Amino acid sequence: MLKMMNSAAAALVCSVLISPFAAAQTTPLVAQRYGDFDRYVLALSWQTGFCQEQHDRNRNETDECRLQKEQDDKRAFLTVHGLWPGLPKSISARGVDEKRWMRFGCATRPVPNMPEARVGQKCAAAETGLSLEAAAKLSSVMPAAGGTSCLERYEFAKHGVCFGFDPDAYFTTMVRMNSEVKQSPLGAFIAAHYGETVSRKAFDNAVAASFGKQNVRAFKLICSGNPAYLTEMQISLNAAAINAPLSPASFSAQLHPGNCGKQFRLDEVGY
Repeated sequence: MLKMMNSAAAALVCSVLISPFAAAQTTPLVAQRYGDFDRYVLALSWQTGFCQEQHDRNRNETDECRLQKEQDDKRAFLTVHGLWPGLPKSISARGVDEKRWMRFGCATRPVPNMPEARVGQKCAAAETGLSLEAAAKLSSVMPAAGGTSCLERYEFAKHGVCFGFDPDAYFTTMVRMNSEVKQSPLGAFIAAHYGETVSRKAFDNAVAASFGKQNVRAFKLICSGNPAYLTEMQISLNAAAINAPLSPASFSAQLHPGNCGKQFRLDEVGY
């Protein structure tokens, strides 16, 4: 299939009637360079909270927030932000620490030293080479893909290109795992408590029911506002298990649980 993706194509595929989960992922995600890292972070946004945060900070409203509508299935608001490889040992050996790696990713110096992707200029990043079929799947779970937001370009430029990832494998891995989280008891918990304030303990219990009590510490929750509302979950994953369905063996503990505190709101559409 012809590999292509630009802003217009990404906007177009949003209307393509292809289920994002219609076909199993066939190409494994494999790093061709700098593959000596042991974990990924899967970042999933709570889209309504993300949009609320933009509103609260008086930022220009993005198209995906301006056009956001209620959904019958509230799990649809759990969307893809990105998939971030950890610091490779070969790059750490060149004097790079975790903080610098997370700040610059593929633009880190002295290596990989690739062009820097800038938050305020996402559409200036290179096109990903994502196929139209994969773009259609991605657009259903990454509202900021293509259009005037170009999140997929930014994410691939910062976290993917220096590893030599196949772009279809990189993004469909995110699509698959997003679906698996949604289909778990955690996804059911989120849907059941849409628009409500929940406790971190209840959220952790849903994680335990989904993936095992030992994996509660793999979930870092990011909140904004006062009172707090969820904007994102960052899930630490074992790199060796990235191509397998999510299971208790998929996860890796993180040092910090995030900033959401003892309770937070699963925000609804609207401000």
